[in-house]
Amino acid sequence: MSDQEHTFWSPSEDFVQNSNLKKYEDWLKQEKGLAFDSYHQLWEWSCSNIEDFWESLWEYFDVISHSDYDQVLNSHSMPGTNWFEGATLNYSEHIFRQKSGDRSALIFSNEAKETKTLSWDDFEQHVASAREFLIGKGISKGDTVSAYLPNTPEAIISFLAVNSLGAIWSCCSPDFGSKTVIDRFDQIKPKVFIACDGYTYGGKETSRINEVKSISSSISSIEHVVLVPSLNPSAELPGATLWQEVISNKDSELAFEPVDFSHPIWVLYSSGTTGKPKAITHSHGGVLLEHLKYMHFHNDVKPGENFFWFTTTGWMMWNFLQASLLAGATPVLFDGSPGYPDLNILWELSEQFPIHHFGTSAPYLVACMKKRLSPGSNFDLSYLRSIGSTGAPLPPEAFDWVYEHVSKDVWLCSMSGGTDVCTAFVGGIPNQPVYRGKIQGRALGCSLFGFDDDGNEVFDSLGEMVITEPMPSMPIYFWGDENHERYRSSYFDKFPGQWCHGDWINLSENGSLIIQGRSDATLNRKGIRIGTAEIYAVLNKISGIKDSLIVNLEREGGNDFMPLFVVLDGSSSLEKLVPFIISTLKQQCSPRHVPDEIFEVPDIPYTLSGKKMEVPVKKALLGMDVSKSMNKDASRNPEAMDLFIKLAGTF
Repeated sequence: MSDQEHTFWSPSEDFVQNSNLKKYEDWLKQEKGLAFDSYHQLWEWSCSNIEDFWESLWEYFDVISHSDYDQVLNSHSMPGTNWFEGATLNYSEHIFRQKSGDRSALIFSNEAKETKTLSWDDFEQHVASAREFLIGKGISKGDTVSAYLPNTPEAIISFLAVNSLGAIWSCCSPDFGSKTVIDRFDQIKPKVFIACDGYTYGGKETSRINEVKSISSSISSIEHVVLVPSLNPSAELPGATLWQEVISNKDSELAFEPVDFSHPIWVLYSSGTTGKPKAITHSHGGVLLEHLKYMHFHNDVKPGENFFWFTTTGWMMWNFLQASLLAGATPVLFDGSPGYPDLNILWELSEQFPIHHFGTSAPYLVACMKKRLSPGSNFDLSYLRSIGSTGAPLPPEAFDWVYEHVSKDVWLCSMSGGTDVCTAFVGGIPNQPVYRGKIQGRALGCSLFGFDDDGNEVFDSLGEMVITEPMPSMPIYFWGDENHERYRSSYFDKFPGQWCHGDWINLSENGSLIIQGRSDATLNRKGIRIGTAEIYAVLNKISGIKDSLIVNLEREGGNDFMPLFVVLDGSSSLEKLVPFIISTLKQQCSPRHVPDEIFEVPDIPYTLSGKKMEVPVKKALLGMDVSKSMNKDASRNPEAMDLFIKLAGTF
């Protein structure tokens, strides 16, 4: 079948003509004399002329700069690229440029269905007051402030107050344990620690007072603690300032400290499953340009729209969510479980506000599919323009479900990127069709290809995802990484001078693509590479299977063994399912996709950001010392790993 026969959605002429991308193309034609016959031509220009492209964004979005830049970039070499040297700016200043009396600044809801809206005037006053408070505590440009907060307005207010000063932000979600948080924050030595007293998830209240005490006493650099009563309105902590006091200064005026383009904006963290988390540091200017580009051109977000993404503050999608403010949209924040009291809660939210852009994780959409939900029939989703999906490959069957049970007219934007760049490399293209099971295309300015082992570009076959030109939102460094050794080894060892992201992709000549999973978890069966996502896509359709994980164990003498682990939902026994699993994988994939043995397990281990821990499981089953190959504190459910450790001896 051709890609065209798989087309689910094609943009109408009206959709294309009114897109932000079309406005940019018109501007390029008028101001630069550049005209393109297709998105692919525009993308090629943006990657082969990166100085011109990123400078055009600077002009198009009218970036507020307090001093001029000398050049767009000093070198194309990676790592080591310096962007817009000489320019000074502030990310928060561009947020508040969007201030409007016609719409709310923020909308908040939780699993108890409590709702709060914040006007732009109140939003600005809270940020200004928090800024004055931080100044009073000695915070200035270059200092670090850390937070332990849920996805609430207090988190965004705190970030923007910190950012307005040119200080550096870092946040962990309160579902992280104290050791996990200390492993992260102790690297960056924060002066002020802003923390909640607890959180609610799945109807269960969890106090975090003891964790806050442990974190603040374990990190010697912390000079002051702010307590946000998220759980108990009367919560207190000796020596801490209560949040209400932080935002109570009505006379404060918001100001913005200009910083260098490459000045740190925040520190995000890798999962830390195999060791000390990498403290990934991004720049003010790089994040600003990238988020302006992606929100406007690839999510097509417009002023006055409501933008939602289900996330916690521990996932880069929280940073991405608040960036919708740059496009004049209102972020819709949700704190709680996406499955409590049931999976309909987020769709109900979409009807309530209403939401124009609905973002979530691929596993959530798969869960809705498996529960046979039909949100389009049960809720008014007429305002819904796009559905965003990330966090894992979205299987073809989930595309079927979205277009059958959510809306036949919605723009499904499957995307993939990473904490490493705080954006997506590939995702939505508003003037391109949506093909079943495929991401629409490569983002502007992202020179992405699939490489074979020899570094040659490959199409329509499995390749290593590689970015061949620098992007401004690539990390400026890893905090504390002397000589950038860890940075280089993370991305540039396999193909020197090229960013190797660690994903397997299948890139079509037309630019659409499929992410096949992590390359370090690839199954190598008799010399044939198989992405784990191929197998999960088939298993997702089998009734009775709740979750699954597969690895390939390379044993001595070339005697490989590929076990499949499944979590059952109780509707069928493993004995009955095994023949069907084998025949289905053989029929829909190939005999090489069939596991050597299938085991039932009670749970699959996941990272804190919701990714299957395939590599740690593989290492455990090969008998490696798990204490050295895995950090249990980086797991959402560390007890799930115990069974795999016990199984190691049997292989």
